[in-house]
Amino acid sequence: MELTKKLLMTFKNSDDKKISLSVEDPRDNITEEEIKTVVDLIVSKNIFAPNGMDLVAAVEAKVVVTDTTPYDLVIG
Repeated sequence: MELTKKLLMTFKNSDDKKISLSVEDPRDNITEEEIKTVVDLIVSKNIFAPNGMDLVAAVEAKVVVTDTTPYDLVIG
């Protein structure tokens, strides 16, 4: 069993489509205020332009934890 954690941030672009950015392994003690600051900074500084479209608004942010169980399917 393997746990992974991501901070998933969703934005609206200038074409009115949703775009997601993720950060692997965010700190355990990350606060909502810190996340809000980061998404606002990404939008205000126009840091990313996926597919040539500017990000114009933050839509949501969440921490996603995934529990993965790998299986060895090699039968000998």
